[in-house]
Amino acid sequence: MSLNRRAFLYATSAFSLAAFAGGARAASPSADTRLVVADQSELNKNLLEASNEIKSLGFKLEQPNFAGGPAILEAIRAGALDAAYVGDVPPIQARASGTLLPIVATVTRERAQYILTSRPGLVINHLSELKGRKLSYVEGSGRQVFLIEALNRGGVKLDEVELVPLRVADLPDAIRSGAVDVAVLQEPHVTRLRNQIGASQVLDPEERRLLPSTSYIYARPEALADPQKSAALGEYISAWIRAGNWSNANPDAWGEFYFTKFQGISAEDTRVILDAQSPLIFQTSTEAIPHHQKLVDILYQAGALEEPFDAAGSFTDAFDSIITSSR
Repeated sequence: MSLNRRAFLYATSAFSLAAFAGGARAASPSADTRLVVADQSELNKNLLEASNEIKSLGFKLEQPNFAGGPAILEAIRAGALDAAYVGDVPPIQARASGTLLPIVATVTRERAQYILTSRPGLVINHLSELKGRKLSYVEGSGRQVFLIEALNRGGVKLDEVELVPLRVADLPDAIRSGAVDVAVLQEPHVTRLRNQIGASQVLDPEERRLLPSTSYIYARPEALADPQKSAALGEYISAWIRAGNWSNANPDAWGEFYFTKFQGISAEDTRVILDAQSPLIFQTSTEAIPHHQKLVDILYQAGALEEPFDAAGSFTDAFDSIITSSR
């Protein structure tokens, strides 16, 4: 990265953060305020509906569904979205490319949501056995850094594997067809592929301890600078956290609503998925920054970032009081 480009990134970050950090937020949004928040796997849409928190919102909420962070970034750059629910790497890739999308809220689980899944007929007992394999992920997503960390823990270098970047929608079929040896998947795809074709999870216990499952809500600076949209986003974050707390307290009801009824997963497999999850934990910006910095450093060390940067510049604390009072 050139010095001019680096200066541009930091100047843009400072300008954008200042633009909305000092702006006023309306006490509550008007009923005709429209907030568009990207969803993935219709997770948050179902979460708000199952918990009944959707009824607490006093504005017009739209939650278009997307498959992965890269598609979301394209839409938010086009101005089609106000905010988005994304994995842990998309805000890093956006900032590295010159687009600052400040993180307004963070949710994490101690156990990873991503699962290294091998094709039928291949059983991998140790992360070191990834050496020489064909591995698939989604470039610019949390799956990428999860795979890099798996290789780090297994003592495998990037040039000792064949990396196959694919779209999110293509990952299950790549495992099903045997086009790749291992892919970074999420539920319910892992359970479906295990039942349908005999795919299996990488068995090394270290695989479950690679990284926590972290997701963010990031927002367009222009939306944050709009008092009505900013107020609506604060209301959304509060309802989202309360809905998450409800799912923690009512895992069976949540599992039946989302995995069994919406995703079409059997009750038995829904129980397996729920048992593998740890509770949702909502974090303020101060609490979330250290993990984000770790991700930046992992990507830089792997050559996926041209320059490292201070993760604190990717966050705003404008909604921290809402997060603290809602969780």
